[in-house]
Amino acid sequence: MKPIYLDHAASTPVHPEVAKVVYHMLLEEYGNASSVHTFGRSAKKIVNGARDTIAGFLGCAPDEWVFTSGGTESDNLALFGAAEASVHQGKHIITTAIEHHAVLHTCKELEKQGFTVTYLPVDSTGRVSVHDVEAALQQDTVLISVMYANNEVGTVQPIEEIGNLARERGILFHVDAVQVLGMLPMNLRELPVDYMSFTAHKINGPQGIGGLYVRRGAPLSSRQHGGLQERGRRAGTESLAGAAGFAKAVQLAVEGLAGRQEKAMMLRRTLLEQLDRRIGSGRYVINGSREYFVPGILNVSFPGTQTDVMLMNLDMERIAAASGSACTSGSLEISHVLKAMKLPEEVLNSAIRFSTGLGNTNEEMEHVAQKVETILKRLRK
Repeated sequence: MKPIYLDHAASTPVHPEVAKVVYHMLLEEYGNASSVHTFGRSAKKIVNGARDTIAGFLGCAPDEWVFTSGGTESDNLALFGAAEASVHQGKHIITTAIEHHAVLHTCKELEKQGFTVTYLPVDSTGRVSVHDVEAALQQDTVLISVMYANNEVGTVQPIEEIGNLARERGILFHVDAVQVLGMLPMNLRELPVDYMSFTAHKINGPQGIGGLYVRRGAPLSSRQHGGLQERGRRAGTESLAGAAGFAKAVQLAVEGLAGRQEKAMMLRRTLLEQLDRRIGSGRYVINGSREYFVPGILNVSFPGTQTDVMLMNLDMERIAAASGSACTSGSLEISHVLKAMKLPEEVLNSAIRFSTGLGNTNEEMEHVAQKVETILKRLRK
């Protein structure tokens, strides 16, 4: 069997239709969207067209969309930009202990600049309590940042409830939604959110292009200076191929939402059924919520093994999985997400993330379960 890729939460293969769009742009369109000649006007039309397409599918106005280089820049721009623009109102920020490091490291930097940050705990499923958010509010709270779905265990957070609480109190609300586009229905006009981060390479788009939704009227100080691109919110020549590819990926993800959800649930169900059949339900633990989750992410621990050993053995069997965030998977440190969930030591030390997507099949899930059984038998000996 060909290699099996089960690390779609880290990055996804580019959809063939997206690749066609990107290829055409790279060959045929090379003007600068800020230039006034014919080539520049053509480039501007492409960028604006991509912006209109994305805004239409996500339910926001085109001028509420800012192109960035990816999810990390979108998170940084939202947090730094909102905090700096609101510093005269207060210097307290609320987030959770399980955020992506693009948020956590940004918060640590803001602390160095004089802000105070409350890092909320989560329960054993990785879900934050709305009551904890409310209890953490202070007179000088200016920003709350909570991810939509966790990138390691897939747990979906109570975003609407937190957003409504923030809106009632006049507090800005940022959401990292990198893992939910194409997995959960979304209409930004209906969500009580001020900033929302996205990236293309999680939805079968090109790497190096992302976006930040900025609600009209929400304050945002620019972090990147130079030209007046993106209405002065993010300087730099726009990527024509990236923007057009991202727009196509968003179209495919949103139009194919029901099918993507159904397939992800089917693959998840098949893998779990096969694990039950081959190793028994008592030999593994599912980490995360059984009620609130994105189906494409399945975090499983195999007590009695070690994460790095299991990953190495899976890789030898040509199966690509992960221990957590791609940004930290090069290190052997235990996941900060699983630590925050206060899981038992043997569960912490043996967690594997399987994340599915374009190209995966039921036959692959059966093969993976078979190989897990073989590896566990080999390790026991």
